[in-house]
Amino acid sequence: MKLQSYWHDTAPAFANAAQGPVEGHYDVAVVGAGFTGLAAARQLAKAGVRVIVLEAEVVGWGASGRNGGHLNNGLAHSFIGAKAELGKERAIALYQALDASIDTIEAIIAEEGIDCNFRRAGKLKLASKPQHYDAIARNFEAIHAEVDPETALLSASDLKSEVGAPFHGAMLSKKSAMMHMGRYVVGLAEAARRHGATIVEGAAVSDHRQADGRHVLKTAKGVVTADHVLIATGAYTTPNFGYFRRRIIPVGSFIIATRPLTETEIAATMPGNRTCVNSMNIGNYWRLAPDNRLIFGGRARFSATSDQRSDAKSGTILHDSLARIFPQLAHVEIDYCWGGLVDMTRDRYPRAGYQDGVWYAMGYSGHGAQLSTHLGMTIADAILGRPDHNPLKGLEWPAVPGHFGKPWFLPLVGLYYKMLDKVQ
Repeated sequence: MKLQSYWHDTAPAFANAAQGPVEGHYDVAVVGAGFTGLAAARQLAKAGVRVIVLEAEVVGWGASGRNGGHLNNGLAHSFIGAKAELGKERAIALYQALDASIDTIEAIIAEEGIDCNFRRAGKLKLASKPQHYDAIARNFEAIHAEVDPETALLSASDLKSEVGAPFHGAMLSKKSAMMHMGRYVVGLAEAARRHGATIVEGAAVSDHRQADGRHVLKTAKGVVTADHVLIATGAYTTPNFGYFRRRIIPVGSFIIATRPLTETEIAATMPGNRTCVNSMNIGNYWRLAPDNRLIFGGRARFSATSDQRSDAKSGTILHDSLARIFPQLAHVEIDYCWGGLVDMTRDRYPRAGYQDGVWYAMGYSGHGAQLSTHLGMTIADAILGRPDHNPLKGLEWPAVPGHFGKPWFLPLVGLYYKMLDKVQ
């Protein structure tokens, strides 16, 4: 078993990072070479802006290369709940932004010729308990009537042709998609570079200050100045950007990938070949990879770390969960196990905008694969002075009480959600 992201291991490395020291002045400096930062850099470079992307590790090293491979439209929250919390207008705008995000990704893939196995698969939100189905049905009725008619409510009987496990029904979101995340992020980097962006790997930003109307960024490879800065680092945001550190809770998320399944195993497990997520608070999500592995993930442990030791422990927990849901795969070999950090916000809504002199987009709370490309381009357009279509503009973002970097409270959060899963 490889303690490595499947997406990293099965994608080509980005081969066109800039060499030599980091120096000079740029119109925009982007911190972070994941989906958000690279999409913004591509958009800015296409407009003739001189842009540099500063990446601490390598392209796609963080959440963009460590996720479950889903591009799910719709909100992570109940749409009914989102209307109550955000107001109907913003809830609809955010839902539609997630729809537009998948359209945006599909358009970029076509325009730039990125080979990443993109496919409109549809997503199943599966009811793990009978009462969960009732809640899913109520949410479906509101979504179907008000914002997304390309949805359907499936009964337990309908699911027999979709997934080889006992669930009590599901909502199908037909616009949802999947792709190979590693190939996409490298393809996006290559596209940004072709349009004129400079991408530097191994250039962690250790200091940021503003002087004489310019931003000064000290990196591991030198110092640059810029008129604008975009922070696109999510859960990997460093202490020198303290405003965001106090508002982002880094939470470990873990994933395993089986050996390639046989056609018989696929027919018994995932005949519908969609993206799937169950309805538990500490839930699981899964899909088939392009080479027919089952990629299965979840918040196996409430931890703010992700290293090989932590990943291996979580992999054992995930394997047990996989065996409970799909006992027919209990003895199938696990080829990959990896983890990464999710940039959670207190209310699990993302944030994007302008604060303390810098632009930002982050807080995707486990749903960034679909939204980040679109939101990166949206913020790039705002930097360019184009019409502002940011669905999150002006959304209040209070700091998490008692949180200054290391989320000491995560084990307590985990116990709380485990208790909810027992009683709800």
